[in-house]
Amino acid sequence: MIGFVTWTVSPNLIDSFVTVRWYGLMFAIGFLIGYEIVWRIYRHEGVPERWMSALFIYVVVATIVGARLGHVLFYDWEYYSQHLGDIVKVWEGGLASHGGTLGIMIAIWIYSRLVTHKPMLWTFDRLVVPVGLVAAMIRFGNLMNHEIYGAPTDVPWAFSFVTNIGAWMHGADPVMGPPSHPTQLYEAACYLVTFALCMWMYWKRNLQEREGLIFGTFMLGIFVPRFFIEYIKNVQEPWELAMRQTWGIDQGQLLSIPFILLGLWLVIRAMRRPRVPLRFPDKFPDEK
Repeated sequence: MIGFVTWTVSPNLIDSFVTVRWYGLMFAIGFLIGYEIVWRIYRHEGVPERWMSALFIYVVVATIVGARLGHVLFYDWEYYSQHLGDIVKVWEGGLASHGGTLGIMIAIWIYSRLVTHKPMLWTFDRLVVPVGLVAAMIRFGNLMNHEIYGAPTDVPWAFSFVTNIGAWMHGADPVMGPPSHPTQLYEAACYLVTFALCMWMYWKRNLQEREGLIFGTFMLGIFVPRFFIEYIKNVQEPWELAMRQTWGIDQGQLLSIPFILLGLWLVIRAMRRPRVPLRFPDKFPDEK
């Protein structure tokens, strides 16, 4: 094999008296940029600024809790059912994007009832505009962690990852795996395209005037690529191999199907309904 990348980048950006991991940094940067974009959207539409701070708290908590519980329940319940105390150990790894999505959906239902008193789709059409970027940043974090990569391949852009990552970080010589698909980068590229599309739909075409269209497009842009990339990605848990052999799909693909169907339904629904013009005062209202 000639031309593949030997990926020995450390998961730690800083490893001294304080440890800063690339994954956490990418996660934080994604959230901060996402906050700025949604803040501009809320100002553009003249809704109360206090809605923004409430949304940030709801989304951050729902993402972490939902993603953690998603991993626990969807991928490794056999272990965690016997070690309940380990569920809270988020710092040890184990987050599932499908769980994070479900967590956010529940949080937005509560947020819509208690804060905005608007339909959930109103919030989703605005919230998801930057989420493709956030998802791409998280996949870059996975790349730095040498995790969630694909099956061995002979394509010239293949990456060879450190397989004994824990021992290597404690001073052992790296054990390199075979050249494999860098599926983190494949997914990140798809998510960046989805981000660009949602930004274009909102800022250039005002398609938030078709309720649910941006949200539905986002769901398709995230979960359709995820479904197909799973075919060349290593399974997260060994029992998924038997699932693939029996059903032809793994757990990640199974969990993606409802979100794909939801996205398709939302797009069709939005295109069949009349467009509702909105006002854009481009400033927050005066609040006392």
